[in-house]
Amino acid sequence: MPYTPPIEEQKFVLRHVVGIEELGGGNAFPDATLDTVDAIVEGAGDFAAGEWAPLNRTGDTVGAKWSADGVTMPEGFHAAYRAYVEGGWGAIAAPASHGGMGLPQVLATVVLEDLGSANMGFSLCPMLSAGAIEALKHHGTAEQQDRWLPKLISGEWTGTMNLTEPQAGSDVGALKSRAEPIGNGLYRIKGQKIFITYGDHDLTDNIVHLVLARLPDAPPGTKGISLFLVPKVRADGAANDARCVSIEHKLGIHASPTCVMAFGDNDDCEGELIGREGGGMAAMFTMMNNARMNVGLQGVSIAEAATQQAVDYARTRIQGSREGKPAAIIEFPDLRRMLLRMKALTQGARALTYYMAGQVDRASLGDETAAARAQLLTPLVKAWGTDVGCEVASLGVQIHGGMGFIEETGAAQYYRDARIAPIYEGTNGIQAADLVGRKLGLQGGEPLRSLLADIRAKASMEIGALVDVIEEVAAWMDGASGDDRLAGSYPLLTMLSVATAGWLLDRQAAAIEASDASPEFRAAKVAAAAYLRTVVAGEAAGLKAAATMGDGLARALSVETFAA
Repeated sequence: MPYTPPIEEQKFVLRHVVGIEELGGGNAFPDATLDTVDAIVEGAGDFAAGEWAPLNRTGDTVGAKWSADGVTMPEGFHAAYRAYVEGGWGAIAAPASHGGMGLPQVLATVVLEDLGSANMGFSLCPMLSAGAIEALKHHGTAEQQDRWLPKLISGEWTGTMNLTEPQAGSDVGALKSRAEPIGNGLYRIKGQKIFITYGDHDLTDNIVHLVLARLPDAPPGTKGISLFLVPKVRADGAANDARCVSIEHKLGIHASPTCVMAFGDNDDCEGELIGREGGGMAAMFTMMNNARMNVGLQGVSIAEAATQQAVDYARTRIQGSREGKPAAIIEFPDLRRMLLRMKALTQGARALTYYMAGQVDRASLGDETAAARAQLLTPLVKAWGTDVGCEVASLGVQIHGGMGFIEETGAAQYYRDARIAPIYEGTNGIQAADLVGRKLGLQGGEPLRSLLADIRAKASMEIGALVDVIEEVAAWMDGASGDDRLAGSYPLLTMLSVATAGWLLDRQAAAIEASDASPEFRAAKVAAAAYLRTVVAGEAAGLKAAATMGDGLARALSVETFAA
């Protein structure tokens, strides 16, 4: 079925969760008037539905193709990407000093959500470019920004992140790629990277790779890592020695070429240092935090698309009877339960992600409290958002029944595409470890206390009860060993994510009666909020035992016992 952008929902969340009117007022983002916001939300949805959604099936069945001459994209993708560039959709939140519109990040979030719902594999291309733009904006010199940012922002060029290596996996500190100074501020780059999204393609005439590598005599581990800009085509127009030697054959996102990149096989790969020597990790986290928010958003995108298709199928599939008459399957209680769960989880994940994007915008204006809250929310958005995407896509298959297991219906593609999101840009287990290892202790724990206080102040009884459990678990973790904390980290992340999302949905339900929303939208919003706070929050509170179990039970088993 065609993708229909959730415009009414997006506008409502922008107003009642993000506070877009306040964010766009005064000297904050003066161009973000309500008329501009509405135009972007409506235009982005129309663009995604009209230009990118029709290519979703082609991207899955044909996919990106590798040859010795490079990676080629399926028919139709080139015209759709040109339309994206011409529409300025990648420039929404980029700095005006280099050709961007200088609007709030949360509006770019709306655009990426629509693109991801329409065509998740394709949307990875601009998503990774956004990370490269952030890294250059924060760590590049003025000269580097002038040279590379304008065309990255316009989309005439695309950007990548080159972090992972075959022997290292998620252990970035184990990378072996090398960088040797050759004068004039340039370095000879040599090494191999894997899992590089859009590492090569034929949509643009240049690709700007950001590559982690080690300088001579650099210390081991993460302290010895630096970041280098390595273009496919050098500033002087010469081809660089950076090649895609293969692409992966994947479960999903077939439209996205996942590349093995070889740098310097012929000893002629040149790059520029970004930031200071040994500062690669700081620059990497600038890219990574942006990407983690946007990957969480992919969970929202897939959940929205899967929900729309499931609702359409359930309304039109006649099977069985109710009160002696043939009935659509949506009339049966278990189907309605699953559909309501899909809508509640999708709306909760959207509210959480948009809220974080709004905090990022406030942080960019100097709000230190918002900056700390955005840091705390990052692992929640990435992990819970992608968990939601997987669960909702799975429910979509279930609602289709046997037809959901047949590729032609399209439900299976959402399920396959969604499954990568909990893995890349730092697995969800890494997100949970980050939460308990770094984020809970930020500023002596003040960001967590502040968030829980805000939730409790306006929370429903059910969400308040969940906050009580979270505080008990957090107190337990204060006295637990490192391994015991890690063993309970994922349940705690889920609990905190659900509490925050439930709070944000409750805020929307409270605001809905005074709004001019349609009766159907009002009813759906109230029902989604009620389901999240009663059912999902109850499930989350039940994770206390898992969060406080510690590592002892699993640690008592030998490695051999696990293989028994």
